Amino acid sequence: MESGKATLVSGVIMFGFLFLGDRILRLFGLDVASFAIAGALVMFLIGMEMVLGIEIFKPDPESETDATIVPLAFPLIAGAGTMTTLISLRAAYSYPNIVVGIVINLILVYIVLKSSVWLENKIGKAGFNILRKVFGIILLAIAIKLVKSQFA
Repeated sequence: MESGKATLVSGVIMFGFLFLGDRILRLFGLDVASFAIAGALVMFLIGMEMVLGIEIFKPDPESETDATIVPLAFPLIAGAGTMTTLISLRAAYSYPNIVVGIVINLILVYIVLKSSVWLENKIGKAGFNILRKVFGIILLAIAIKLVKSQFA
């Protein structure tokens, strides 16, 4: 159920930003580059958590929000990188094409989330920790690339 909830919330965020992203950024006087850099910083910190095994983003014990929503649905699945990409894709593709891409992406996300327990059972805790660190490095690289692309 948690994988379904994370996928659903991610989809709502993606579709919401696809159709309202420009207006939301303009409302706050932000440009896409500033948004991308702020999101890259959050992604960088999450990558550091994954690689170093530390906890930077501590859950609020009084919060009613499920841990699935933050940080999984936002900002990992539907974060600044996704939102910046959606704005960029709107310049090159029509809405139906982008919607199909989002739906395919959400299906793959759901499958991966649903199979994560099975995968952990197959590769063990040590293998899962290695994968976490590897994907943490990849997340760090994506965050750095996102910042670099704003200055290129």
